[in-house]
Amino acid sequence: MNVPKGKGYIIKHMDEVDPVPCPCGSSTRIIQKQDTPIANLHVTHIQDSEKHYHRACTEYYYILEGAGHMELGDDTVEVKPGTTVVIEKGTPHRGYGDFKAIIIGIPAWEHTDEFFCE
Repeated sequence: MNVPKGKGYIIKHMDEVDPVPCPCGSSTRIIQKQDTPIANLHVTHIQDSEKHYHRACTEYYYILEGAGHMELGDDTVEVKPGTTVVIEKGTPHRGYGDFKAIIIGIPAWEHTDEFFCE
């Protein structure tokens, strides 16, 4: 169902994208930078991620199911279905527990923009 670039729109179905392991757990990267540099859209299953930050990308998390916590800088917050978290570029963060989130990155996230904290 993927629609070629140049049509003015992109259509992808989650079932057509294989999940990949990532530092957060497992991510289904539905829309990626190769599709559009404007934003990415991932559905990520988070259990115990590594604390990291992005220099260029602001992330928007929307919790779909499950529950857990997110460390955001020096703060820790509870997350559950319906929670939205905006993480500005440069903010160290990690999630833990067992939850799935839609993650939108603006501009579109790329592998070279992930820096791990000690």
